Amino acid sequence: MNPGRTNGIVQIVSRRSVDQTLANLQGLLNRKGIRLFAIVDHSDEAAKVGLSMQPTKLVIFGSPRVGTPVMIAAPGAALDLPLKILISENRDGEVLVSYNDIEWLAERHEIPSDLAESLAAVKTLAEGAAQ
Repeated sequence: MNPGRTNGIVQIVSRRSVDQTLANLQGLLNRKGIRLFAIVDHSDEAAKVGLSMQPTKLVIFGSPRVGTPVMIAAPGAALDLPLKILISENRDGEVLVSYNDIEWLAERHEIPSDLAESLAAVKTLAEGAAQ
């Protein structure tokens, strides 16, 4: 997948390593008071079963105060909430920060526009992590 927006996924090229980008994102979440629910280290889990893959980490985060009204209005949105940012290194060594486009999520789940706007911080967080 090329950096940009494809199939509802936005990708940003990071100037840092996967771990540095992850640290940036964790710092942003902490400073903004956004709850970090989990980090799934796909590459580490692959290594545990003898498989190799490029560094790939999924960060799951959000705010029940923001996400709950979205899920009440559009229950199917619970499939995509809490929000997620994927930080991965491609075969060319490029680090990508990927997330679901909020407009795409709103259309997919018929989320009212005012509630969809409340999820827009994912863009700012992804951009900040990539810097």
